[in-house]
Amino acid sequence: MKIKAPIIKKIEHGFTLVEMAIVLVILGFVLSALLLPLKAQREQVFQVQTEATLENAKRALLGFAQSQGRLPCPATSASNGAESPLGGGACTQQVGFLPAATLGIEPTDTQGFALDGWNNRIRYAVTQVNTAGGAATPDFTTANEMANIGITALVPNIRICATSTAVSCTAAINLINNATVVMYSLGATGSQAVGGADETENLNAVANVDTVFVSHDPTAAGAANGEFDHLVVWVSPFVLYNAMIQAGQLH
Repeated sequence: MKIKAPIIKKIEHGFTLVEMAIVLVILGFVLSALLLPLKAQREQVFQVQTEATLENAKRALLGFAQSQGRLPCPATSASNGAESPLGGGACTQQVGFLPAATLGIEPTDTQGFALDGWNNRIRYAVTQVNTAGGAATPDFTTANEMANIGITALVPNIRICATSTAVSCTAAINLINNATVVMYSLGATGSQAVGGADETENLNAVANVDTVFVSHDPTAAGAANGEFDHLVVWVSPFVLYNAMIQAGQLH
């Protein structure tokens, strides 16, 4: 008599929906932990790249002044990265874009405008003071006019403040009250809405053609004057004058 072996049924266990949900949640935490440092690293790279571009632009501006006896005008949206007008004089705009094509600096977009690390165009403003007794065009953007006027009579008037607050941004309270030029990146959010009062001040300079700008460390949206991530640099008149004296363009 044959004894039949017992039939063993294989029971296959799969993941339940609850187990799958737990796994997905854990994966989400792991990926978030990995991606956040990567994002921070990318932002740091973009910032360093932007700072390097701005410093390179400062050196190019000084070299231009040494060779041309003046500062370049801003580029406009229609000038393909070149100063407007070509040859300087009374600038088409006091506040515009960094004239990368005129200065021969990179990186630029396909239209010749200088870019920051976030691929936003770098802004640029130049003093447009016209001293009485001089030429009919502004001193700092007209060839040889700075030399004709003389150092003691030159009055650059771009003001950089640490805040846009009226009582803390005056002729007496500021980072500098006589910058010759200012260059700035609109930061990571350059193509988005204005972050707060301090960023608005820098954009107002474009709309209202004023000569006041703001520069300080980055702040978040909850700060007193809102988010601020602009990177701002400027050229002191003494740095400009010294460079031009060395080149024989000023005395």
